[in-house]
Amino acid sequence: MRHLVYVLRRLVAMVPVLFGITLIVFFMIHLVPGDPARTLLGVRATDESVAALHQTFGLDLPIWRQYLDFLGRLLHGNLGRSFFYDADVNELVAGRLSATIWLLVAATILSLAISVPLAVLAATHRGSVWDQLIRGLPLLGLGMPAFWVGIMLVLLFGLKVHAFPVSGFGTTPVQHVSSIVLPGLTVALALTPILIRSLRTSLIGVLDSDYVVTARAKGLSPRRVITGHTLRNASVSSITVLGVNIAYLVGSTLVVERVFALPGLGTLMLEAIFNRDFPVVQGVTLVFAVMVVIVNLLTDVTHGLLDPRVELA
Repeated sequence: MRHLVYVLRRLVAMVPVLFGITLIVFFMIHLVPGDPARTLLGVRATDESVAALHQTFGLDLPIWRQYLDFLGRLLHGNLGRSFFYDADVNELVAGRLSATIWLLVAATILSLAISVPLAVLAATHRGSVWDQLIRGLPLLGLGMPAFWVGIMLVLLFGLKVHAFPVSGFGTTPVQHVSSIVLPGLTVALALTPILIRSLRTSLIGVLDSDYVVTARAKGLSPRRVITGHTLRNASVSSITVLGVNIAYLVGSTLVVERVFALPGLGTLMLEAIFNRDFPVVQGVTLVFAVMVVIVNLLTDVTHGLLDPRVELA
């Protein structure tokens, strides 16, 4: 029950946060150089045609009036209509959202699949060659830009080995899985070094605790000690690290989607920025903000479920 009350409180607290985001996004996007009407009509457009398109889009209204109109549409669940695509922003976002969700889920799964075994290996073999190599991995991983990692994966697994598609998203679930492996791995490799360092440190602290020493004295196998007594307690702090970094990676998927030509929200955002498509930029930014808040909320709830000592308030 306390978890439900906590979730409801956090959802209510989202309202002023999202309102602040609408203020920042709306007024900052209008500071970007360039005129949406001239971008659509081209450099040879006359002043009369530009003025007519301004009136059609409502860009001739005072800025405060445009913002109130934007808020009014938003309260009815309407993100507006795209200048460039001449389509509802809701439909554009809905059509691109699945690819971004697939990317984030794949990145999370792959980062855990890589980080957990390596962190356990390093923590249980402290001071060994394995530990030194794994501890050096974060320094190497944090120094590699995501776009460079993506290009290297394309060259190796896409063009050399021909194991995975190098662009697109496919049309069937099987094609989705195949197409999302390389982009997901690109994002995961940026997240893995941080997770390994956090989980290794937590595991070492738990392995030295009294109850783990007692479990070993009772004759429990090392595997049983790790899976039954150590990993869950050590993962509590790492869950927070994972959630914070996934929330950060929500916005950084723009580069990865561009490298792999994924039809996701990041690609839509970049296209909208280049075309001065204000409604799409505002709509996608709001969706990203909601995703970040939801990820942070799920992280806090999961933290509370794993550690009953944590009070959710």
